[in-house]
Amino acid sequence: MPNVTIHPTGEVIYLEPEETVLSGLYKAGYAYTIGCRRGGCAICKVDCRAGTFTYNRPIADTVITAEERTDGTCLSCRAVPDGDITIEMRDGNVRLVNPFLRQINDKARQRAEALARAQADMAGATTKE
Repeated sequence: MPNVTIHPTGEVIYLEPEETVLSGLYKAGYAYTIGCRRGGCAICKVDCRAGTFTYNRPIADTVITAEERTDGTCLSCRAVPDGDITIEMRDGNVRLVNPFLRQINDKARQRAEALARAQADMAGATTKE
């Protein structure tokens, strides 16, 4: 279950598997400037500072250049984290608009972490037998 950390605030957002960065942030109560939501306008570009991601659909070279791809720029509307990632907003314009959704996201992250720990404990117990 990937987490997205927003740099420099340190906010951590839990994403469902195969969920895009944009979708996860919006579901967690955050908002920022976006455009088409389909990878064509490039308004939702963010900088990936740590971790890797893949795109759930092809992205045209006219939207993100080869240099931007190398530098870690991603379209948040199409970027699906491969694991935990850290992003930095281009204009620092992310804002919490719904604290209730943030609380729900925190609880979902806590449940996912507890499940992962339990599964790891079970796997460890199985290998010791």
